[in-house]
Amino acid sequence: MIRPEHIAGAMTYAQYLALADELLAQGRTTGPDQSEQMIHYTELNRQRMRKWDKITTLGAALVQKLADFPFPMTWLVLTEPWCGDAAQNLPAIARMAAVNPDITLRLLLRDEHLDIMDAYLTGTSRSIPKLIALETATLRELGTWGPRPAAVQELVIAYKKDPKGVPQPQFYEQIHAWYAHDRHQHLQQEFLERLEESALSSKS
Repeated sequence: MIRPEHIAGAMTYAQYLALADELLAQGRTTGPDQSEQMIHYTELNRQRMRKWDKITTLGAALVQKLADFPFPMTWLVLTEPWCGDAAQNLPAIARMAAVNPDITLRLLLRDEHLDIMDAYLTGTSRSIPKLIALETATLRELGTWGPRPAAVQELVIAYKKDPKGVPQPQFYEQIHAWYAHDRHQHLQQEFLERLEESALSSKS
C-alpha cells in the first residue's frame, strides 16, 4: 500500500506547521471543508501545538529506547491541521522522532490520501492521526498507532455508545482537558511498548 513515492511526497513536521500557518493567513485550512468552524479548529490546534512544542518532555526510558533502536525506520502519519487529536499528539511524536536521526517522520494529509487512509481505518472510521511505522530500507510495516492513546479511545467509544446527555462540544472539552493533565504519559508508554515489540520482531 505504501510506496516510495508516498514517502518522497510527504511533508516534514516543519513543512506541515508552515502549511497550516500559511493557510490560516489566507483564512483557509486543509481539506474540502472550508467552513468558519474548521478554520477555527485549525487556529485552536496551532495554539495547542505551539504550547506542546515548547513544553513536551520525554521520559528517560523512552529516549534510550528510541536512541538504541536497531535499524532505520520511517513514521508516516496521516493527519490534518484541523484535527484536535492530531494537535495534541503530533508534537510529542515529532519530539520522539527527533531523538534518533535514523527515525524519519513524514506527514500526509488524510483527505488527499484516502486510499492509504482506507487501508488503516479505526473500525469503520477514517480517524486521525494514524501513524504507520515502516522499516525504511524495505517499507516493511512494523506497526501502527492512532488515532489517540487507548485511554482516550475508550472514552470516545463509550461516549459514542451513550453520550449521557453530554453535548459534543462539552465532551471534546473534557478530552482536551485529559490531554492537558496527562502530558503525553500514556502516549509515551504506548510508544515504548511498540518500540520494544518492533525491535524484538526484527531479530526473529
